[in-house]
Amino acid sequence: MRLVVLGGGGFRVPLVHASLLADPDRLVDELVLCDRDERRLTAITAVLDQQAAGAATRPALTWTTDVDHAVAGADVVFSAIRVGGTRGRTLDERVALDQGLLGQETVGPGGISYALRTVPVALDIARRVATAAPGAWLINFTNPAGLVTEAMTSVLGDRVIGICDSPVGLCRGVAAALGVEHERCGFDYVGLNHLGWLRRVLVDGRDRLPELLADDTALARFEEGRLFGPALLRALGAVPNEYLHYYYFARETLREAREQERTRGEFLRDQQERFYARAIDNPRDALRLWEETRAERERTYMAESRAVAGAGERPAEALDGGGYDRVALRLMKALGGGGEDRLILNVRNRNAVAEMPADAVVEVPCVVDRNGARPLAVGAVEPHFLALMRQVKTVERAAITAATTRSRAHALLALVSHPLVDSAAAAERALDGYAAAFPELADLA
Repeated sequence: MRLVVLGGGGFRVPLVHASLLADPDRLVDELVLCDRDERRLTAITAVLDQQAAGAATRPALTWTTDVDHAVAGADVVFSAIRVGGTRGRTLDERVALDQGLLGQETVGPGGISYALRTVPVALDIARRVATAAPGAWLINFTNPAGLVTEAMTSVLGDRVIGICDSPVGLCRGVAAALGVEHERCGFDYVGLNHLGWLRRVLVDGRDRLPELLADDTALARFEEGRLFGPALLRALGAVPNEYLHYYYFARETLREAREQERTRGEFLRDQQERFYARAIDNPRDALRLWEETRAERERTYMAESRAVAGAGERPAEALDGGGYDRVALRLMKALGGGGEDRLILNVRNRNAVAEMPADAVVEVPCVVDRNGARPLAVGAVEPHFLALMRQVKTVERAAITAATTRSRAHALLALVSHPLVDSAAAAERALDGYAAAFPELADLA
């Protein structure tokens, strides 16, 4: 299999490479990294070469800055781009915070700004893949993952599938808190990307989630249990995706964010600039530098939310990078004819969530095989969950329309419709701020 990674100089690429090295089936025999930044490719290639030292076999590795050359003849394309880089993320966050709004990479105004810049680029990628590799599957990691995946379906249909590591991390944490192997469990999960709820955990045909929700000690064993607390979890009758902390504790998280000297984006910008510079200057130490940087990155993930909740340090089992690389490998194996699998993915709804549009991308359990990912019906969705899903989907669709038609009206509609935006005036000022900060958004001014 020829696997192409767009955004191949990205920091998390070594996680994918490590999974490929550990794969007993040797599914991928050719790995192509594509990135606009040769410096990043040089640094990440040094990390991968050291990862492969002593390995019995490894995928043939090449890199390029030419997207068309990279995707030609691909079997699978990973899209893991960041339009605007880490500098863009810092502006997404800061412009919102300056208007008293929550600044976050994928949630609220920051996520909308990111989407407005990313959708046109993602659609261009989709068209290039459709032309150069019409039989390829495109697996989208690019955030906001559900929104970007939905935009790309207009070109690639069901041959684009979005993945995220948050649901699998949640499911693994809950299984561990119950003292049950993850593989023994069936998980009933419903939502959108970064907006989902785990509603049942089936073990030998019995739902163990009520038992977990009733046990304060067990809830304290995993990150989401500590983030949300027993009272809210029992009221919901479910365990939310970690990103719902921004919705359920918006006021507290905004206050915490505004008190910090640096946003998460500014932290990552500074951290990654140090890593890439040091890895290029010291290629023999690239793997060690990457591992040290990744450990710091994982320890500090969602630090503001954990501070609000008093959740303390992240547990050891949460520090492995989330596992999206392993989800991606399982997805590729199933798509490549390696048998049927069940995964929580971002796909077109069809009839999985009866109350949502059939062509809306949702995040639900799917059956995957060589014919693609088919969403499983989730049954009736609780009114509270459904109301938030519908509102955020309205935001996503307005943002896609704004990005594709260059409509300021739709961009403003996306902002003012978001649950975390409480002022149309602040939304307008934020939109003006984004238009001033990003040349590609200047036509929205």
